Amino acid sequence: MNYETQYPIQQILDKEGNMVDEYYKDEISKDLVQTFYQHLIKVRNFDRKAKNLQRQGRLGTYALFEGQEAAQVGSALALDKNDWMFPTYRDHGASITFGHSLTTTLSYWNGRFEGGVPPEGKRIVPPSVPIATQIPLAAGAALAERRKGTTQAVISYFGDGATSEGDFHEGLNFASVFKAPVVFFNQNNSYAISVPIWKQMNSKTIAQKSVAYDIPGVRIDGNDIFIVYFETKKALERARKGEGPTLIEAVTWRYGAHTTADDPTKYRDQEESEKRREFDPVTRLEKFMKSNGYWDNAWVQQVQEQADDEVNQAVMDLEAMPEADINDIYDHIFAEPTWTIKEQKEAYFKYLRGEG
Repeated sequence: MNYETQYPIQQILDKEGNMVDEYYKDEISKDLVQTFYQHLIKVRNFDRKAKNLQRQGRLGTYALFEGQEAAQVGSALALDKNDWMFPTYRDHGASITFGHSLTTTLSYWNGRFEGGVPPEGKRIVPPSVPIATQIPLAAGAALAERRKGTTQAVISYFGDGATSEGDFHEGLNFASVFKAPVVFFNQNNSYAISVPIWKQMNSKTIAQKSVAYDIPGVRIDGNDIFIVYFETKKALERARKGEGPTLIEAVTWRYGAHTTADDPTKYRDQEESEKRREFDPVTRLEKFMKSNGYWDNAWVQQVQEQADDEVNQAVMDLEAMPEADINDIYDHIFAEPTWTIKEQKEAYFKYLRGEG
């Protein structure tokens, strides 16, 4: 069976910003397009600023996401305010769009415990660094919502490498069996750190992995914010109706390194990465706006300036925070520290005192 034919990459906007599928045409308004654009610009500016801060020694190791903005912003905007989000370490664009503060997100990358605490009333789980561990947790949270009788749904983000982990299969199987209201949102950027997708799995697509669990699978252009938004919304509505989970594969690309501690030239042709900018999610939406009368130079400049102001203020707020308390590393794991944690803490403080 040719799964690439069975799961074609669906899109609404092509790379030139032309609408190639008008199914959702009546739902696309100027307000919606401008909302998309504002969020895309804000998270792109944030990502670039964070990279610069890390290079200046003002931020810890940072996971870049430039190139994947449409996948994150479009899917996050499809959520209801009381839904759950289970992000990975690369999904701060989605978290910010869903309501996480810029300062809090930056503090996470400076190793502060505050970085994992969402705003009051927002169900954003701290980013998962171990690969795929958040997937079964998301399935469990979704089942809990169903048993409570709510209409809240869950979105779980993960990369292509996560689909080779056992947690991925356990999570999808569990959600399928119990019809948990969860959307499994994969961002396929073709590389699990340094390993290309064709080396880490034999499947031609990720969407086809839905077949094993008898759930819908869809493959979309992850750089087309329209298809991302509407397909995620459709999957969430399906979940709310009690029809169970959906697997979405958003095909995208990250321009930069896996993290700022990584050298992508060791495993990837960076000229190819630059060529991918012709499919850029921000440029694509800009072309659509210009050809449909939504573009206004003064408004765009205002959006850019507001994004810059927000990001710069977040940096100022971060650097005005008091020095982190070393006790936080040890005191927020268990209600009562185990003997192992007590021992580690004592050893570290002895080291700081120059005794060990």
